[in-house]
Parts: sequence; structure tokens; C-alpha cells
Amino acid sequence: MRSTKNKFLFLLLIIGLIFPSCTKDDALTDLDNQLVSDPIDASDNEALVVNIDNNLIQQWTSLLLDLERYAAGMRPNASARALAYIHLATYETVVPGMPDYISNDDRLQGFRIRNNERASSVNWEIALNACYAQVLDHFLLNVPNGRKSQIETLKNQLEISLSSNLSDQLVDDSNDWGNYVANQVIEYSESDNEAEAQILEPQPLSYEPPTGAGFWTYSADPERALFPYWESVRTFVISPKETTTIDPIAYSENPNSPYFAEMMEAYTENNSAKTNNDEQLWIAEFWSDDVEGLMMSPPSRQFSIANQLIEQYDLNMEETMALFVKLGFALNDAAVSTWKYKYEHMVMRPSVFIQDLIDPSYQTNLFRLVFWPNPGFPGYPSGHSCFASVAAGVFKDAFGNSTNFTDRTHEGRAEFRGEPRSYTSFDEMAEENGYSRIPLGVHIRMDCTEGLRLGYEISDAVNSLALRKEAN
Repeated sequence: MRSTKNKFLFLLLIIGLIFPSCTKDDALTDLDNQLVSDPIDASDNEALVVNIDNNLIQQWTSLLLDLERYAAGMRPNASARALAYIHLATYETVVPGMPDYISNDDRLQGFRIRNNERASSVNWEIALNACYAQVLDHFLLNVPNGRKSQIETLKNQLEISLSSNLSDQLVDDSNDWGNYVANQVIEYSESDNEAEAQILEPQPLSYEPPTGAGFWTYSADPERALFPYWESVRTFVISPKETTTIDPIAYSENPNSPYFAEMMEAYTENNSAKTNNDEQLWIAEFWSDDVEGLMMSPPSRQFSIANQLIEQYDLNMEETMALFVKLGFALNDAAVSTWKYKYEHMVMRPSVFIQDLIDPSYQTNLFRLVFWPNPGFPGYPSGHSCFASVAAGVFKDAFGNSTNFTDRTHEGRAEFRGEPRSYTSFDEMAEENGYSRIPLGVHIRMDCTEGLRLGYEISDAVNSLALRKEAN
């Protein structure tokens, strides 16, 4: 191989003498494209990602979900974005060892992975271990140092185990590749100036909501608009200009109107769940994921489900990497479109309407868990519902709609109703997640219906993304 490359370099030199009009930059670009490391030999089973189990991925995912619970100021938008970049990095780290899959390098404008940065031999697990450590440290913001130190601890523990009987050179080359890909993804993320600025100031003082009958607004600083400009953030598959919206039911204070009826439903369902402490309260708290420090965010909840599904369906590492990167893209793009429409329609939360027109003493079932029970953004469409259905759409594409799945995300938790719940289809699970917001008291039905519709629209686009090479 080295002889072949030398001959190729000599040939380039001759071409350069014959065609002096070629610029230095042109030659460097050609070299970058051509002089890649030795390709992975598909006949060498040890070099293929498909033959590696998912133990390392599941350990890192479990730590990610645990730490994200404490990442202050990220949920849900910045969390969805972080999940997309984290899993873009991990996918790109191992895709050279996945002969049937393709990189996102050419598809994402401004994103570049130079294969000649990769040594001819790489241990994919060591590379992946290094990548996970770096992207978790970068993208999980405001995690207390005592908890964030678990990233370095897990990285070192796994590297010691994985490096047994390997040469120092192979270990170094593998770490270099994982770190290189992580740095490229971080650099790519930082080129999205809109997102970077908004993450630093998620509740900008510059934003004052428009006023109008039935419009959402805030009553105190803790409830100020959260991520009001998020529609300008980068998407991976489908932009908000390519998605659609359905206008909400018209605002009305008439007790006989459809709008008033939906507010009455939220009022009745919330109070009934609270009084009876029944399955409706269980559903509301099981899917809440609203409370920093107590629960992971709604987008991360879908990765908890995915982590359980890869074990249930015995996915190999290739299939897991493809599922995770698509799920990350889907959740990111769902957040961007949902927040565009939230601030376009400006639909108020039920608590304001109910306290003003139905019952001044009304409190949501979220109230006992948080200091400020009203989410700091408009209600329509529901973000929870959109995250639920966009994930369900990705899961359906991977596994089919029918399933026999029990979500054990909150098993053993005593602070709220987290006992496992079981589902026979992904549609059923998404619908329950979406409508859980009604007995929780923070949404009306039309918010959830539109969120579910929008999520499936986005998942259709994500599922059309081709990551596998076309068969010859």
C-alpha cells in the first residue's frame, strides 16, 4: 500500500508540472480526498463495528441520562440539540468500520471529517470511548463538578479494560481518532452562532411577547419566555420552513365554545387525578420529565427508551449507531419547529385561563414538584407531544409499530409515580405521553393533538434519510 501511495504522489507531481494552473489549495484538497488511511477490509471481522456488542454504548448512555438530569438551563431545546451533536460524533467515529453505512460529511454543509487523520488500525471501542468523554463534557452544561467528574472516571475505567493486550500505538491512534472526530463535531456545533448565543441566554430580556386576547405571557421573571428565537437554530434534516402547522381553535371566553370546553377538560382531568390519586396521576407524573435535578428532560427520555429497546431487540452496534443518530436529529429538528410555532401562535397555558375564569385556586399537578409550575413558553403545539411522536416515528421505522415494551426509566423512584408502564405499540406510547400533559394540568387537548401530528411529520422526513449504502 505504501508503494502504491508513493507512486500516486509521484503521479500528482507530474500532473502538477504538466498543468501548472492547478493551485496549491486544489492540490491539497485532492490529497485530502485521495490519501485516506488504508480502507477497512470487510473480510477482517475484528475490524468491523457490527461484531462489537453494545455494552460500551449503554454504559455511556446511562451516564449521559444521569448527568443530563442535572444540566441546568438546557431543557428542553438545548438538551435536544446536545443529543443530536453527541450522537453525530459517536456515529462518525465508528462509521469507517461500518462498510454498509455512510458518513454525514458530504450531507451537512460546513461539517468535515478528514479520513487521513485516521491511522490504518483503530480500535473502535477505544475511539468511541474517547469521543463520548469529550462530547459529554462539552455539551452537558452546568452539571455540578462532583457529578461531571464521572465522565473522566468512566473513560479511564473503560480504557483500562479495553486496552488490555493492545499495543500503546494502537491505543494512542484510537484515542486520537475519537478525539479528532469529537473536536470536528464541536467545531461544527460552534459555527451555529444563533444556537450558541441562545444557550448562554435562554430567557433573553430583549424579548417581550406580543399582547392580544388569549395570548401567552409571563407573570414574573422565572416564567419569562424560554428560547423565543429557537426557530433560527440549525436543523439536520428538516427546517421549520419545510414543516406545516394547523391553526389552533380560536380563543373564546364563552362557556359554550370549543376553546372553553378544552380548558374545562384540563381543569376537570387535573383535579380528578389529584383527588383520586389514580392512573391518570400516574400517567401525568410518569411522563412529566419537567423538573431539573429530579428527572431527565423530555428529549433525553426518548434516549432512555431507545437504550432499553436496543437491548430488547438485540441490536448490533451498527444498528444502534444508526438509530441513535437519527433519533438525535429528529429530536433536534422537532424542538426547532415546535418552538417556531409556539411563538407564532402564542396560545396561553390553561392555568392562566382557569384561574381567571373558572377557579382562582387552581393548581396544576406539577405544582408540588417545582417552584414555578407554569412552563415559560406558549402551549401550542405541545413540545412533549412532539418529542413523543417524533421518537415513536423513528422507533416504528426501526422495529415496526407493534411491540411488547415496558418503559422502566423511573423504576424505583419514590419522589413521584414512576412505576414501569407497558405498551403494545409505539403509537400507543406516544399518545399516552402526549396526553399526559392534560391530567398534569399544563396543556389543553389541541396542544397535544397538534404536537403529535407535527412530530410524525418530522419523523417521516428523518426516516427518509439514507444512512445505508444502496445495494448494487
